[in-house]
Amino acid sequence: MNIVCLDLEGVLVPEIWIAFAEESGIPELSRTTRDEPDYDKLMAFRIATLREHGLGLPQIQDVISRIDPLPGAREFLDALRERTQVVILSDTFEEFARPLMAKLGWPTLLCNSLEVAPSGEILRHRMRCEASKLTTVRALQSCGFDTIAAGDSFNDLAMIRASKAGFLFRSTSQIQADNPDLPAFTDYADLLNAITEAL
Repeated sequence: MNIVCLDLEGVLVPEIWIAFAEESGIPELSRTTRDEPDYDKLMAFRIATLREHGLGLPQIQDVISRIDPLPGAREFLDALRERTQVVILSDTFEEFARPLMAKLGWPTLLCNSLEVAPSGEILRHRMRCEASKLTTVRALQSCGFDTIAAGDSFNDLAMIRASKAGFLFRSTSQIQADNPDLPAFTDYADLLNAITEAL
């Protein structure tokens, strides 16, 4: 039995932190896992930067409420879910994701959570488990699933390589150059065809 594991940001929806960086006028918050492979280091930097500017969860949620899925993402996801089981594995947070999941038709999402003060200040991030994407793929495989994975960032590479088929989608030229053996796509129709062939 197959299950497809997809990254969220950059694959189905815009990068939340980039959108927030643009709206808040704080360009340093635009760094993502495409730029920094160490997620704990990246989140510590983000939380410190938010604190420095007096910003917290309410301001981020306000921006997220106005973010729409990438053009064609909902149709791609619907077509994929007609063919097989799909789970979204993301390093985003429950506190961020709900409006986006509604716009995507409530797919299954496994992600992380935030510790937030009553004031709305983000105190720390809580990872669901260590190496969450790879760990989840391995757990699904231990339950008898064959996994197929697609993502765009450094933190997607382990789950892609651990799966029976894996793809880069709208990744950076550097990540593609460093992983020339991984098929890379920019169009949903091409990615859907590649996944369908791998099923």
